[in-house]
Order: sequence, then structure tokens, then C-alpha cells
Amino acid sequence: MSVAACLLLYSFAVAVLAPRPLRRLTRRGTAPRLGVLAWLAVMVSVVGSWATAAGSLAVEAVDDWGRPAQLASTCFAAVQAVATGRYGIFLQIGLIALATAAAAALVALACRLGRALCTARARTHEHASTARIVGHRVEGVDAVVLDAPERAAYCVAGRPGTIVVTSSALDVLDRRNLAAVLAHEHAHLDGRHHQILAFTRGLAAILPRAALFTIGAAEVARTLEMCADDAAARRHGPDALLDALLALTGQPPLPARAMGATGASVLARAERLTLPAAPWTRWQSRLVLALVTLAAAGGPVLTGLLAASGLGVCDLSFS
Repeated sequence: MSVAACLLLYSFAVAVLAPRPLRRLTRRGTAPRLGVLAWLAVMVSVVGSWATAAGSLAVEAVDDWGRPAQLASTCFAAVQAVATGRYGIFLQIGLIALATAAAAALVALACRLGRALCTARARTHEHASTARIVGHRVEGVDAVVLDAPERAAYCVAGRPGTIVVTSSALDVLDRRNLAAVLAHEHAHLDGRHHQILAFTRGLAAILPRAALFTIGAAEVARTLEMCADDAAARRHGPDALLDALLALTGQPPLPARAMGATGASVLARAERLTLPAAPWTRWQSRLVLALVTLAAAGGPVLTGLLAASGLGVCDLSFS
């Protein structure tokens, strides 16, 4: 029971304390790839801790099923870490019920996340297929062109992934700007950014009250746009991409589940392209984010090992 209790305490602390400092670390996008990795590591760390804790509770309950006294004693040991005194048989029964409910809730969340991912995948593939049917090809443009009054460029995952550019966007983008926009969209498709967004947005949808997942989904989305910006700027220069962003800014929102050059935080991204961070600042951010990622990846493992070995404050067993 001590392993489950420690993992739950760890995950609760991370879910409550991590979002704000992590958002400050990634807001400027000085190391966008590591920023995305850090957010994903923290989210997976919390969800993995929940799943492991539920599994540990279930295993201990099964092992002690034929020994009610031992099972009750184990439950008492877990609650003694957060409360004082003994509360009687009702608390023992309640704790067993809570463990069962927690395991059932995790299974339900996993099913909901799976359905959300499948739905997002089906809709994006349908959108991509529709765009290829409705749109047309223009010589020299590596994208499907839709006749529309809005200036927009975006990509949709599918088989294959599809980049969509409206005819109005072609009217305002010169060849250099268009090449930068297309490189931005190719970076999204090549990096499988849609899959990352589907995962984070799925967690945010099924756990809307958890700030880690709601804030994390928004921050991952804007940081992925910065990753694509960097890929486009390396190939065609920041000025070409900046001019394209300004030309496409102020248009209606992009279609649901689409990713585009003007999809998130255009002003912050334009400032980032105009005034890039100093090399020392970039290295400092990389170091800090790498440490955060390693801590998030190793935190649950270290917590579980300490609890299982009986070391530290996580040892909740009676002697």
C-alpha cells in the first residue's frame, strides 16, 4: 500500500505544482522541442503514476483477499500518512471501495481517451480526403488549393497528410513567403504533431478540471507552432516566414484539428522571429528543460523504489 500511496502523493504534487513554472519555462520558446518533451514527460508521469498506483492497490487487495485482518491493516497503514488516529471499520471499508473506484475510474478514462484519439483520427482523415476532392492542384504549389475568400494555409493529418492553401492566400504570398509557409506545414506533418496534439487535447477533454492537462494542451499547441517556425526559418529565413505570418494574420479560425501557420500565438511567434534569444539563454533553457524531463521520467520510478524498499517518508507500513 505504501507504493500506491507515495505514487498518488507524488502525482498530486506534480499535477498541482508543475503547470505554472513549466509554462514560464516554455512560454518564450527558446528551446521548443525540449519544451514539448518536458510537458509530455510531466503529463505521462502523472498518468502513469495513477495507473501504477491503481495496479498496486489491486494486487495488494487480491493478495490479502483471504486475510481480512491483513487487508484492513494495510489500508490503515496508507491512511495513517495523511491522518492521525484510527477510524474504525467504516474507514477500512471506505478505503477498499475508494481503491476499487479509482481503478474503475482509470479504466474509464483510458477508454474515453482511446475513443477521443480514434474520433480525432477519423475526422482529420475525413477532412483531408474532402480537401483533396474539393480542391485542385496549381503548378508549382505543393498543396491542395481551395477557392475561398479567407487567407489560410494549414495541414491535416491523413493518408497521406494534406496541406491546404486557399486561393486568397496565394494572392497575397509571393514565392518566397509561400515556400516558408509550406515548409512550416511540412514540419507539422513530418513531426507527427497532430498525434501529439490529439493526445494532449484528449487528456484535457476528459480531465477538464486538471490544470496540468488543460494548460499543457494549450502550451504544447503553441510550442509545436514554434517548432514548425524554426524548421521553416532554417530553410527559408525568418524574414520570409515573418512576412507570411503578417500576411495571413487576422483571418477566421482554422478548421478543427487542423494545424496552420497562424494557428496559435502569432504575436509571440513574430516577436520570437524578430528578436531571437541569445545563445546563452537558449543553452540555459535547454539545460533546465532537460533536467525537468529527466526528473519527470525518473520521479515515479524513484518514488516507487523508495516506497518498496521501506526507505524515506513513503514507508507507511506498521512494524
